[in-house]
Amino acid sequence: QVQLVESGGGLVRAGGSLRLSCLASASIFSVNFIAWYRQAPGEQREWVASITSSGSTHYANSVKGRFTISRDNAKNTVYLQMNSLKPEDTAVYYCHAEYIYRGNFWGQGTQVTVSS
Repeated sequence: QVQLVESGGGLVRAGGSLRLSCLASASIFSVNFIAWYRQAPGEQREWVASITSSGSTHYANSVKGRFTISRDNAKNTVYLQMNSLKPEDTAVYYCHAEYIYRGNFWGQGTQVTVSS
């Protein structure tokens, strides 16, 4: 089993920034990808961004240009830098990792609330 622990959520005003972290209990060298998802109340969970083992990044259209995903292999951590936050970014943000041999894992989530 791999544990993923998200942190960095909180309350911020519209236009502000937050940086989320996802700390993995196992080396992230052996992942196919790590992604961030979010789920707003009453909504389905949606994909936000992902980063592959080669470092390629991909973003949902709703966050492109505002969010940046990155990874620090030495710290087994993936980050999501969120700038120019909007009230519609309010959600619980989840980290998801697909390991090559171990399978898929999810974190417990971290709440992000953006006030208008």
